[in-house]
Amino acid sequence: MNKWIVAVTVMVPTLIEIIDTSVVNVSLAHISGSLSAGVDESTWTITSYLVANAIIIPITGWLSRLFGRKLYLLVSVAIFTASSLFCGLAWSLESLIFFRVFQGLGGGALQPISQSILLETFPPRQHGVAMAFFGLGIMFGPILGPIVGGWITDNWSWHWIFFINVPIGMLSIALTMMAIHDPPYMKRTRMPIDYAGLVLIALGLGCLQIVLDKGQREDWFSSGLIVWLTVISAASLVLFVVSELRAKAPVVNLRIFRNVSFSTGNTIMFFTFFNMFSSIVLLPLYLQNLMGYTATLAGLVLGPGSLATVVALQTAGQLYNRINPKFLLLFGILVVAYSIHLMSQFNLYASFGAVMWPRVLLGFGMGFIFIPLTNTTLSTVKKEDMANATAIFNLLRNLGGSFGVAFVTTMLTRQSQIHQARLIDHLTPFDPAYRAALERGRALLEHYATAGPASERGALGLIYEDLVRQASMLAFNDAFFLLAVLMACLVPLLIFLRKGSPGQAGPMH
Repeated sequence: MNKWIVAVTVMVPTLIEIIDTSVVNVSLAHISGSLSAGVDESTWTITSYLVANAIIIPITGWLSRLFGRKLYLLVSVAIFTASSLFCGLAWSLESLIFFRVFQGLGGGALQPISQSILLETFPPRQHGVAMAFFGLGIMFGPILGPIVGGWITDNWSWHWIFFINVPIGMLSIALTMMAIHDPPYMKRTRMPIDYAGLVLIALGLGCLQIVLDKGQREDWFSSGLIVWLTVISAASLVLFVVSELRAKAPVVNLRIFRNVSFSTGNTIMFFTFFNMFSSIVLLPLYLQNLMGYTATLAGLVLGPGSLATVVALQTAGQLYNRINPKFLLLFGILVVAYSIHLMSQFNLYASFGAVMWPRVLLGFGMGFIFIPLTNTTLSTVKKEDMANATAIFNLLRNLGGSFGVAFVTTMLTRQSQIHQARLIDHLTPFDPAYRAALERGRALLEHYATAGPASERGALGLIYEDLVRQASMLAFNDAFFLLAVLMACLVPLLIFLRKGSPGQAGPMH
């Protein structure tokens, strides 16, 4: 079978699944109104999907061996497609959340299975090209989700963000039946079921994802729910590690982390997507909340960065076998760190171009990180272990994004409060800038026929409003700066990466 037909077959449902992780975000108000639910309650439609995704991704390799990879892929796409239909037909919030869980369970396997099939289908010299194709879906999905979801919701209805998956899913099932074939080591295998491992990983990752998604809204550990979920998650994950290291047929083979290059690559990928998702969240918030951009204008700022990613992915894919991948990675990390550093210098008067170009640089740098990092990390893994390895790799990439979003949204809130308290210290009658601002406010309000005590109160209100904006801007600067430093700190880890021949075991320590 032509390798490009196989590539399209596995990437079509994968792209739709990645888009579905963020497509609902912009439709929450419509969903809550239609189903007579509060906006906070409707966020469970996002959380339920992410929790199911987080649980299923790491055990994808084990499930592929248990059922056979092709059969498991077909079942996953079928579950994703059917649950998408029922999500669109949902008659209440509870029913929508229920079907979103099944949608996440069906979609979670698509990323690691697609990646492992691509690496097996393309010859080693074309792995750069294969991962460039895979990277398009990984990079574009989180950006396309809100754009597609917003357009469909505004022009049709929120139901169609789910209905549109159905014909695509049916096409994917037909293509999978024709184009995908299992290699001997991925055919159905009879083996004991590790019930303890399944329960512990479901509890651990499920609770962790809820904590990351709901923590900021619940004010983290001031909430009893968050405290208990954190305790359950930590205890379950520790017991899971102990259980899997002792199990004869573990659901996730953690011994693969003895491969130093694989462990290092996963660490770099975790923090790279920590940075990427953080930046993607911060930029629209800055543009819409502080700069007054509409959603469309904010999308225009993000768009050129996506085009830069396409160019970088193609370029890096071609250069992978010609240049030491560490040099490509070093270049990508430094470009991303520099681009985020430029974002840390944004202010309340930044022009469209001043905001757009750092985003372009970020997209360009990410393209040079994704391909060499993915290929180098997985190049020392045996083919028989590839399904397990890609499952772990995709899990840590997704968790990196979840941790990043939770971290920056919390940091933004906390730093805004800190800067606001510091700026208020300067609001005294003895401060010349304060007196000048007060006079300008009075003059402005008197120009609009507001005088007397109302003018005084109004002027103070204008000053406080400006102070809040300044405090928020300083918080954004802090968050971007910390992300830039964190990205630069990944450079020393490149020493531990090494490129091997696919199918070759990496060094074990």
